[in-house]
Amino acid sequence: MNEWISDIWHSREILYFLAWRDIKVRYKQASLGVGWALLQPLLTMLIFTFFFGRLARIPSDGVPYPLFSYSALLLWTYFGVTLSQVGNSLVANSSLITKIYFPRVLLPAAAAFGGLLDLGVSSLFLVGMLVYYHITPHWTVLLTPIFVVQTVLLVMGVGMLLAALNVRYRDVKYTLPFVTQIGLYVTPVIYPASFLPARLQPWLALNPMTGVIEGFRACLFGSAIDWSVLAMSWAVTLALLVIGTWHFRSTERVFADIV
Repeated sequence: MNEWISDIWHSREILYFLAWRDIKVRYKQASLGVGWALLQPLLTMLIFTFFFGRLARIPSDGVPYPLFSYSALLLWTYFGVTLSQVGNSLVANSSLITKIYFPRVLLPAAAAFGGLLDLGVSSLFLVGMLVYYHITPHWTVLLTPIFVVQTVLLVMGVGMLLAALNVRYRDVKYTLPFVTQIGLYVTPVIYPASFLPARLQPWLALNPMTGVIEGFRACLFGSAIDWSVLAMSWAVTLALLVIGTWHFRSTERVFADIV
């Protein structure tokens, strides 16, 4: 493990190159450029606000519903979009894998870190919404980067597992959009966790993105943090990171043969 980490560290310049290459390819010849990073959560927020905030009257814990949903969509959009890119990173770079040697984990890592640019751009609109609704963030807003880090770790853990499986089983490519779409509705993006019956909330806590989004909102708006949900979220995140890393390393040596 130490040798593997050392190899990654010495190849960190390749990580920067791959991440920057992914960003440039993603927005090449796109007239809006990185503006697409803002457009997706913004349009989704408008749709959610109309159907769930106005028509269905879903509660939002005293926060204006557009702000409530957009603050969750920030991290969820990063998770969903980037997970798909990480899961397909090995197959999409098959020619690179078969030609030269470098730590293969740099490919999913580049996709995960490259997505942070989109997250940063869409976060600027969140600041504007806070100003518009005259909401002064609590001091706990300083803790929000912790949830960004957790989301990156979760994407890496699940993404490495899926990327390795995708090399052998190409069905993963077609499963990813479906899984992320279902995940949106079993994560408290549209609704607060308190909206569900008490008997279902422990099951919801098994979804690591529940703790991420609920904790992010709590720190942003200064509400109480559910430490039990947060602890469960971190436990599942770290477990998935360990499993994903183990499976990726155990199958890494055959990627070039079957990709």
